[in-house]
Amino acid sequence: MTGPPPGILSHRPALRPEVLISPPLLRAASTIHLVKDPYSGASFEVGSREHFLISRLDGGRTLEEIGAEYAQSFGKRLGEANWQQLLGLLGSRGLLAGAPVPGAPGPAPAASAPVPAPVKPRQPQDPPARPGMVSGSLLRGRVRMVADADATTAALHRALRPLLRPPVMLPLLALTAAMEVLLATRARELAFDTWWLVKHPVALLAVCAVIWFSIALHELAHGVAARHYGATVSEIGLRWRLPVAIMYCTVDNYLYLRRRRHQLVIAGAGAFVNLVVLLPAAAWWSALPPGDPTRKVLSGLLLLGSLQALVNLVPLPPLDGYAMLSHALRISGYAPESGRYVRLRLRDRAAAAAYPRRARTLYTAYAIGSAVLVCAVLAGLSTAAYFLLAFT
Repeated sequence: MTGPPPGILSHRPALRPEVLISPPLLRAASTIHLVKDPYSGASFEVGSREHFLISRLDGGRTLEEIGAEYAQSFGKRLGEANWQQLLGLLGSRGLLAGAPVPGAPGPAPAASAPVPAPVKPRQPQDPPARPGMVSGSLLRGRVRMVADADATTAALHRALRPLLRPPVMLPLLALTAAMEVLLATRARELAFDTWWLVKHPVALLAVCAVIWFSIALHELAHGVAARHYGATVSEIGLRWRLPVAIMYCTVDNYLYLRRRRHQLVIAGAGAFVNLVVLLPAAAWWSALPPGDPTRKVLSGLLLLGSLQALVNLVPLPPLDGYAMLSHALRISGYAPESGRYVRLRLRDRAAAAAYPRRARTLYTAYAIGSAVLVCAVLAGLSTAAYFLLAFT
């Protein structure tokens, strides 16, 4: 295959500095990277070979130098059509420095060898509604609560930043762990006190209000953690599916953070704050004698609040624990891809064997683990219901 003309080879194209590129992610049998323009919100997937080229468009290296590196790594040289295809794609999306930014990204052109994996477009999310405007219906919908969610979380982050340090966070983490261990040893008392609480609507309403407030803090905690590590927040609002209404906080760009630890903290910040909110209640509860009505109310708050926080850490979609597991393993679409792999293995073992070993192991492990986890949760709920009904 003949190379591109010297005039093209001497070019030194560069991506716009605002373009975001994710770390490698496992998806099905392939390794992909996400490429996003934060201004338009458009993103698309590229394979490892396309990423090899795109990540080297820094304005310092010529296409000839990049092509030589590509040939050395993959054993093939790029032809003129390949360079034109890649640069045309990036230019049409406004991702190259100096290229005009289109109002909306166009469809990706078809890929051709030796750039193997076609670019898979990812549709940008629908633009958020204006503050106060209801989207949806009376039974199911959402309303945006602030005009600039990123500015709001930035202000919260500035106020809380002195607390977001290891000397503060680590003792709080230890205290929440100790609290949960203590509550686990008193599980029987908490369960019976919660059953008492259910029979007292006024006290139950007060506990539900505190838990709802904790859920609101849960969502804001995701946003503050995102700001702390350089991600952004696009929307804060209220979402309802009657009779339930909860706040939500949409975090953008944290899939593009380089460190897994930062992604894990952002995903787990909400559950951590839920537990921190319970610390004063746990201290008050431990100071009261058994049988005290206030202690019974606090028991219900501690049990329901702990369940609300810890259930969020279960690695099943769409819970935060599932996001944390996906970030830890650097997998995109872990649950659906796991199900797709298991179905493929049942009907076509040869095709399933083409998956890399890591993918086969992780997808099989999640299929088995999630099934066992669901069965364990159902068994636990059934056991708890039985004992409550049998001993009341």
